[in-house]
Amino acid sequence: MNLTIKDLENLQAKLQDDGRDYQLELEDGKIIVMGPSDIESSEIGAELLRLLGNWVKPRKLGRLFDSSGGFIMPNTDLRAPDVSFVCANRLRTSQRSFAELVPDLVVEIKSQSDRISNIENKIKVFLTQGAQIGILIDPDKQTVTVYRSNGEPVVLANDDKLTIPELLPGWEISVSELWPPVFE
Repeated sequence: MNLTIKDLENLQAKLQDDGRDYQLELEDGKIIVMGPSDIESSEIGAELLRLLGNWVKPRKLGRLFDSSGGFIMPNTDLRAPDVSFVCANRLRTSQRSFAELVPDLVVEIKSQSDRISNIENKIKVFLTQGAQIGILIDPDKQTVTVYRSNGEPVVLANDDKLTIPELLPGWEISVSELWPPVFE
């Protein structure tokens, strides 16, 4: 049985009425329950959002979303990347519903229990559906892999610079800036 976005919304409403709040996605007509991230992955996502937001907002380049922002894809899947960006000319105002578009940039951050192959597949689906860039952050290996719709993946390590000139001209960070600090 293939479920629809409406089925997912109804299930979410029922769960919330029962005091349960799960993040759900819809992939190929099947509901996926997304577990919470470990705190290191969550901190990395928060830091990336901060670093991106400090560049994006004053320049009015577009909109950033955290892992709760749902996107209805052309293939009817409902997906929510850990971090995403949509250019201003594609989403002029925010809305009180899922966005019916594919983000220009999607970022997935490997949690402790995630499998890299599943994350790579999710990013590749976003790219085939219209995303320009996908980024996989792996805290275990301290690497950032950048996927572009028109090329081979590029793996970056701590001393490398992450840039996204297609979407965020002039923005760059050292990969090492993403990792949580150690307090002495």
